Amino acid sequence: PPSPAVRNFTLNFTITNLQFTADLAMPNSKKFKSTERVMRYYIDTLLQRSSIGPYFTGCKVTGFRSGRGRDATVVDAVCSYKNNISLARFDREKVYHELSNMTNGVTKLGHYSLEKNSLYVNG
Repeated sequence: PPSPAVRNFTLNFTITNLQFTADLAMPNSKKFKSTERVMRYYIDTLLQRSSIGPYFTGCKVTGFRSGRGRDATVVDAVCSYKNNISLARFDREKVYHELSNMTNGVTKLGHYSLEKNSLYVNG
């Protein structure tokens, strides 16, 4: 049988207790790399526990940008999963609600605080 196709979806959210600095916008900076590693760990851990967990293959943080004011940072990520026959279809609303529940109503991600209405999942 053919191997399942890999599909992507985007994930965005705003962290309110991570001040945006210019070095977060530079993918080769130490600050970007260390923050990217932490975000990838948190995001991957959440998605592995979600309904797409068995098909989830990982996320790549594509960038950080300034949120409202300089005290907040928006995280942009592209995540991948294997489109398997047993996964009826990627249900972005279901994944959104699962991630919302796992982050206490989009308020906490590890030791980070999230802006309540900032979570965005696009399949």
